[in-house]
Amino acid sequence: MKKRKIATTIALLFMMIFLIFACKKKNDETVDILQIDSTPYEIEYGDLPQPNIPGDNKLSNSGVQLGRMLFYEKMLSKDNSISCGSCHNQKTAFSDTNRLSKGVGGSFGKRHAMAVFNMLWNSNKFFWDGRAHLLRDQSLMPIHDNLEMGETLDNVVNKLRKSSQYSSQFIKAFGSSEITSEKISLALEQFMNSIISFNSKYDDYLAGKAILNAVEERGRFLFFTEYNPSFPEASGADCQHCHGGANFENDKYMNNGIDGNLTLNDVGREAVTNNPNDKGKFKVTSLRNIALTPPYMHDGRFKTLEQVVNHYNLVKNSNYLDPSFQQQLPNGLLLSNDDKAALVAFLKTLTDTKLTNDSKFSSPF
Repeated sequence: MKKRKIATTIALLFMMIFLIFACKKKNDETVDILQIDSTPYEIEYGDLPQPNIPGDNKLSNSGVQLGRMLFYEKMLSKDNSISCGSCHNQKTAFSDTNRLSKGVGGSFGKRHAMAVFNMLWNSNKFFWDGRAHLLRDQSLMPIHDNLEMGETLDNVVNKLRKSSQYSSQFIKAFGSSEITSEKISLALEQFMNSIISFNSKYDDYLAGKAILNAVEERGRFLFFTEYNPSFPEASGADCQHCHGGANFENDKYMNNGIDGNLTLNDVGREAVTNNPNDKGKFKVTSLRNIALTPPYMHDGRFKTLEQVVNHYNLVKNSNYLDPSFQQQLPNGLLLSNDDKAALVAFLKTLTDTKLTNDSKFSSPF
């Protein structure tokens, strides 16, 4: 009788322990569910075309916030010294004004850091050479690039797992405290997709809220008017051919003649596609905020907008030059000094100071 009573007591004890752990697990899961914040993030894009937001990674308040934290998180680098924001500074339209960005250990990247805004209007791969298929793919590559952040994705995950702050934020964004490199990439993609520029003087001009002065207006005419050597007075610089549309780019890869046959050291897009026709082709970038993002070109060779305009005024021929420049050969656009200054003045009207000062894009730390 006594033995039976002891056995019953032990059985009840085990049952209580089981129920305690079962309830704890259930409560933990309930907490996770209750902390999910799937509130959609409301993007603003003015008169830009409606963006094509990835269907499998729609923007949420919690996802964008997590991506913002990760964008400025120095733990993503090997020595905890730099973040994505180190090379993509908000004050310079999320670009780097150094010719080549400095990575961990004093190393330097091979190309000039591209500006990060209006990514939702880029649908033709990412980086100067298009080696990243999606923005989420691009977001992870600098982390494990030895010349940039020099870290491994496994180490980054382990660092973040030790932070209770990140555990709770991953729960809010993804419904689980589990941290993975895929979730990191999705959050970074969300934040970068939220960085949108549409508040320049030129946008205000189009909306009837601002007036271009005479020099800026001359630059606008030259920018949007086709080159026509038969009628010099009516001829323009035909910039819109490559930098057209509301985002001032064509989302293509082109050879713009900055290197000749003998000086072409970086083959650009060809290294990705292995297509000889892609030799020396690089991504055509947006001209929005261009005055804030020197130096220019994939290698940062031009320090000023004046140097850029001088290049396009007299593009040199090569075996790889894009056909769109052929009609300008051999004499170039024949722009006067006043015309060149007017083009630069117009390009400066594309600056968006609201973007560079908006607190929702700044570091949360």
